[in-house]
Amino acid sequence: MPVQSPLSRSTVISRLRAAGCVFAEDEADLLLSASLAPNELLNAVQRRVDGFPLEHILGWAEFCCLRIRVEPGVFVPRRRTELLVCEAAALLGAASTGSPPSTPPVVVDLCCGSGAVGTALAALVPGIEVHASDVDPAAVRCAGLNIVPVGGAVHEGDLYSALPARLRGNVEILAVNAPYVPTASISSMPHEARVHEPRVSLDGGPDGLDIQRRVIAEAAVWLSPGGHLLIETSRRQAPVTAAAMISGGLSPRIATSAELDATAVIGKLL
Repeated sequence: MPVQSPLSRSTVISRLRAAGCVFAEDEADLLLSASLAPNELLNAVQRRVDGFPLEHILGWAEFCCLRIRVEPGVFVPRRRTELLVCEAAALLGAASTGSPPSTPPVVVDLCCGSGAVGTALAALVPGIEVHASDVDPAAVRCAGLNIVPVGGAVHEGDLYSALPARLRGNVEILAVNAPYVPTASISSMPHEARVHEPRVSLDGGPDGLDIQRRVIAEAAVWLSPGGHLLIETSRRQAPVTAAAMISGGLSPRIATSAELDATAVIGKLL
């Protein structure tokens, strides 16, 4: 006989709502549908009440209609980052309308975290060669669970130093969700991010753009002719990011999505 849950849906919702969970009903349904044993469910609800990210408790995050594996201590992909995927997929689609490429287009998911961007692009655009990299060993392990099954490769190291040398000058799409939160703003972030996600995935330096500047400075060396660099940023920071791209030999445009509350700067190698 099936074991009855020790917690009713209404009880779970009440506990989550009392803890300040804005989407208590949705979160309760996800926890109750996770096929947890009674003691595991009790523990999962308590962890959420204590401020653990729901995605770390479930072991996955929804991103571009996919379930992306997410482990404790790894940055949780945000829905706003789907803008990077949409823009990159559109660029790859536009590039494929001419003569078929002699080699698969190379896509790099830099500062990959869980590898959500690279995994989603592999699902949306068949036939691409996907690489992902991150400086955090925990992120690299987690990204491997997502990207390797779709035929991609994951590398550990600081930005471009992690990538195979053969990719230099051959990257069609360089998609980057580098940390862009100003250091002084970390303390005001939600508890689950501030406490349970690695600081290296959040802290972008005094103005939030330290890592972006490093990425932009070397992008032209890695991009193929006409290749694109896509960087997630904030609406306030976007003009500064765009100016850095101009200095780096790229022609930028700013893309936004009101639905996703997202901003990205997209630079084309001149």
